[in-house]
Amino acid sequence: MNTDKVRAIILLESYQMEKTRLSTKGQVILPKAVRDAKSWKSGTEFTVEATKEGVLLRPVNPFPPTKIEDVFGCLKYTGKPLTLAEMDQAIVDEVKRRHARGRY
Repeated sequence: MNTDKVRAIILLESYQMEKTRLSTKGQVILPKAVRDAKSWKSGTEFTVEATKEGVLLRPVNPFPPTKIEDVFGCLKYTGKPLTLAEMDQAIVDEVKRRHARGRY
C-alpha cells in the first residue's frame, strides 16, 4: 500500500473549513472545534506569519531548543532494530486503528 496516498486521504477527510471574522480590534476567534482538536487553551501564544495564501499561526513551543546530543539515548529501546519499511507500516497501521475508532 502506498503510504503517501493513505496519509493524503486522511488529511483530506479530517480537514473541515471553518469561518471566523476579524473584529474592529483586530482580533480573530478560532472556532471551538479547532481549539479543541489542537488542545489550545486560553492564553496559548502563537507566532504569526504572513503567507501568499493568508496567515499561518503556529503555537509557540514552550520548551527551549535542544540538541540531539542532549537527548540522545534518553529513551531506551531493547527490541530488535526496525527497518524503515517496518516503521512506515507501523505508522500506517496506527493511523488505520485510530481512524477506525473515529480519531481522524
